[in-house]
Amino acid sequence: MIYLITGGERSGKSSYAENLAKGLSDKPMYVATARKWDDDFQKRIDRHQKDRDERWINIEKEKHLSEIDFSGKVAIVDCVTLWLTNFFIDTKNDVGLCLEQAKAEFDAIVKQENATIIIVTNEIGMGIHAETHIGRKFTELQGWMNQYLAKNADTVVLMVSGIPVTIKEKK
Repeated sequence: MIYLITGGERSGKSSYAENLAKGLSDKPMYVATARKWDDDFQKRIDRHQKDRDERWINIEKEKHLSEIDFSGKVAIVDCVTLWLTNFFIDTKNDVGLCLEQAKAEFDAIVKQENATIIIVTNEIGMGIHAETHIGRKFTELQGWMNQYLAKNADTVVLMVSGIPVTIKEKK
């Protein structure tokens, strides 16, 4: 089962995903995709880890999600934007190559047996138009990946001001 939780910044995506995971498992997995760019980012990561209690299995994985055993587990992947940033930086902003690599990772994890994966992503294209060429390229990358994820997800929830709006649901 694949859930995609999407929305704008501070829309309640992560809280919704965490509550969903805790409702589906006594020992959910939290896969954080953030790269430790500097001390401030490390403090942010530390704060987020402390927010989760002993029920959580915490995994830090910047890119290669297919190396994680999701079989039989409930897991949150938070978040696609930071995950794509890692591909974007490492490929020197090659949108096509980023999409190819990210889609391959996603395709590999969804093949795992009996996994429930809750993916958190951002709708960055719904905000202010990026001022820079590189910003516009990343916004396009994010939008195309979000479309791919939504097409392949069983359930898609759009968070609007803390309110979940189901926009796709497997019957």
